[in-house]
Amino acid sequence: MKIRNTILALGIFSILILVAAQLIIIRGIWNQKDELFNLRYRLFSQDALSRMNRIWSTDGFDTARFLISRKSQYILSDTSMIKGDSLSSQSRQDLIDYVKKVLYMEEDVSQFLSKEFERMGIDKNFKPKIVVNRFELINQDQTIPVYLSPEFAKRRQPRPGEGRPQRGTRPVMRQPGRTSEILVWGGRNENNYYRLDFDYIIDFKDKQKVVLKETAASLGLSLFSILVVVSLFLVTYRNLMEEKRLSNLKTDFINNMTHELKTPLSTITVAGRTLEMPQIRSNDEKILETAKLIGKQSIHLNQLINMILEISMWERTQFQIDKKKVKIEEIMHDIVVSFKTGCGNCAELSQKYNFNGISVDLDIVYFTTLVNNLLSNAVKYSDKDPVINIEGYTEDNKAVIKVADNGIGISKADQKHIFDKFYRASTGNIHKYKGLGLGLYYVKKIAEAHGGDVTVSSKPGKGSIFTVTIPY
Repeated sequence: MKIRNTILALGIFSILILVAAQLIIIRGIWNQKDELFNLRYRLFSQDALSRMNRIWSTDGFDTARFLISRKSQYILSDTSMIKGDSLSSQSRQDLIDYVKKVLYMEEDVSQFLSKEFERMGIDKNFKPKIVVNRFELINQDQTIPVYLSPEFAKRRQPRPGEGRPQRGTRPVMRQPGRTSEILVWGGRNENNYYRLDFDYIIDFKDKQKVVLKETAASLGLSLFSILVVVSLFLVTYRNLMEEKRLSNLKTDFINNMTHELKTPLSTITVAGRTLEMPQIRSNDEKILETAKLIGKQSIHLNQLINMILEISMWERTQFQIDKKKVKIEEIMHDIVVSFKTGCGNCAELSQKYNFNGISVDLDIVYFTTLVNNLLSNAVKYSDKDPVINIEGYTEDNKAVIKVADNGIGISKADQKHIFDKFYRASTGNIHKYKGLGLGLYYVKKIAEAHGGDVTVSSKPGKGSIFTVTIPY
């Protein structure tokens, strides 16, 4: 269990590292595509603005600048509105609202960009956004502050001697806060009455969809690689656990077989030495008793060897049976009576058949072995006086035989493997009952050779019900 948990933990850890690496790669690709999207539209926009300037000799804000200049001149000429070197809070708010409104209503850039994007065959559905960073009134040599955005205040101001940017110049581009926004134009506008800094931004709401579409191939490849690695790990882990299970079964089989074979061999050895004793050789009754014991143990030893050899033969060749038409109710009755007599009334057995006199193609020898194995297990795996109920009936052109006992029962986990070769249900890895783990495997093989099947229904402590179906 410790090795299993270690392998599982290492596998999960490795998969998590792979997933983390793939996420980092995908994030890098996403950021790269996002930057390329921004760069592409920024370059296209700059080309479009240059084209507009060549055709119309304007940057699209001439009308807005004219209206703002007139408004600024009017305010500066009204001495009642200016007190010292400042405006009232309400006047500043009204003025900046007017500037923003004019910039939005009188700009010609958005319409021109939309037509240019359509001409280039790229997405033209964007929303224009104008961000006013600073606005000042200029009265001769006096500057009257009106508005200064907090973000713009943190940006680098021109050093002494650098001079003032001219109209239409562009400062270092900043990345807008929203990822769908692309800065197209930013700069200062200045004349005799005002100084204005603002940014023109285009906002693509479908940008994430476009970027996702461009990264879909990389994302799909990463997901596929993760699924492949996880699948390979699960298959490898499952195979490893199966190999470990089979190895444990093999070890248990060897131990059980050694124990089962040593019992009759030890008995025969002791009996042989007993016959060498002078007091035994002179007693015909003791000799006969010892000879019978040797014969009985020899038969048991021969049965064990034959069972192992038959299992080996099944693995190499197709299981062959010799079927004959027999009355199944009669054969079942004979098998049960014979078993009860042979085990010395070791269990309380009851029979209830409703086969309606049908005949079934059976190999009598192998079928007898099948039923005997089920009855033997019912007796062997019982911690109290065994009670076995055998029931038989027909259903869907099949003969159904049920063997129910009051034994120790079988857990759900063990029920999945009890028909496997060499498998033996155990508790705490300690086998309380003797056996080679071949009895139910034998039952399964015989049932399948007759074209049928065998299933089990059981609860620990409540007994088990084995159901054999054979077509007729």
